[in-house]
Amino acid sequence: MKTEVESLDSFRERAREFIRKNLRPVTQRSVASSLRAHKSDEEELAAVAHERKLQRMLFDAGLAGVCVPREYGGQGLTPAHQRVLNAELRGYEYPSRLQVPTFTPCLSVLLEFGTEAQKQQHVPAILKGEELWMQFLSEPSCGSDVAGALTTATRQGDDWVLNGSKVWTTGAWWSDWGLCLARTNWEVSKHSGLTVFMFPIKIAGMEVRRIEMLNGSKEFCQEYLTDVRIPDSYRVGGVDAGWTVGTRWMFHERMARNSPFVTAPDGEVRAGGSGSTMHAIARAAGKLEDPRAQELVGEAQTLHLVGEALRRRVGQGIVTRTLSDQASAIARLFVGLAEARRATIAFELAGGAGAAWTPDDGDLGEWGIDFLMRQAVCIGGGTTEIAANVIAERVLNMPREHAPDREVAFREVPRSRSQRE
Repeated sequence: MKTEVESLDSFRERAREFIRKNLRPVTQRSVASSLRAHKSDEEELAAVAHERKLQRMLFDAGLAGVCVPREYGGQGLTPAHQRVLNAELRGYEYPSRLQVPTFTPCLSVLLEFGTEAQKQQHVPAILKGEELWMQFLSEPSCGSDVAGALTTATRQGDDWVLNGSKVWTTGAWWSDWGLCLARTNWEVSKHSGLTVFMFPIKIAGMEVRRIEMLNGSKEFCQEYLTDVRIPDSYRVGGVDAGWTVGTRWMFHERMARNSPFVTAPDGEVRAGGSGSTMHAIARAAGKLEDPRAQELVGEAQTLHLVGEALRRRVGQGIVTRTLSDQASAIARLFVGLAEARRATIAFELAGGAGAAWTPDDGDLGEWGIDFLMRQAVCIGGGTTEIAANVIAERVLNMPREHAPDREVAFREVPRSRSQRE
């Protein structure tokens, strides 16, 4: 029997009532970037625990997994319902650390490629905040060329044994499960010999080391896998079919906050520095009447508004199939370039305090760190260069870039200058 879909008005009223009664209002300062050294480990773990609690509250209220099928604990509603929830959440706390990459790409990949047993076990746990997932894609030797993965998975009876290293995994030290792309066949081309696996992060043979960034943050991690043994039931998708899974995986990664599986306040600006708005920076610097400062504030706001409109347009186009799913790269490219520019604008508005600040500088403090880190947003989640290639080749159908290793057995592909020479 077909279940009647809850109307948008009813859903909005229900979401609004829950949010107003149960979630705390937050300021712009409260949503400053998590990649900052402003919390101790204890404070970070407490924040993660609090967000797990928030996720469970959403689940119990029937507001978690809005677009996830009911048989896996979701609401089985539409992207329009998710947009309503996101609009009502504006100005309130929400479980931000759980959205990316747990809900997308990880949950998205499980829903698309996981076995029924995998979905029944893990999707409800994710929706309840019991499992936080990470993605193990990048490696020290191959960065954005994820198809060049050197982490190996070797079949031993009913098990697989993994060896290698992954890197730049934000928050792996406080997470529970991970999706991992590994090489299972060296005798075929690099895209043809990959397989996707999942496993608990706290598993024998897995070592997680934190990386200290120039701003003092230690959220990025590198993982070392030494004879990590997992059952074949942890495999996601077919053997040597990892690129089929991976292509969709990277699509979901580029979707990020555009994904219908992600709960995030509509219009939220992920501020850096002290968490202040551009207007507040200009005011603190005494530049509100300065024509150049006004231009910069206007430019920053325009970038934000255009980004929000583009996000909605691309998301809707993909859902209605008027745009290729590869169009997610358009939003990815814009976000990278726009956020790097916004960091530059904030630094310029802050003036001398952007380069050297004291705790008393308030809205002017810490923007120098964001200026130095501005290119990070062009790298994480797939580089903007990769996004530009995807747009050119898969959206605009321009000729593909020449790749000499495309039809060569991966074992024969040179991996150093000496091998190439």
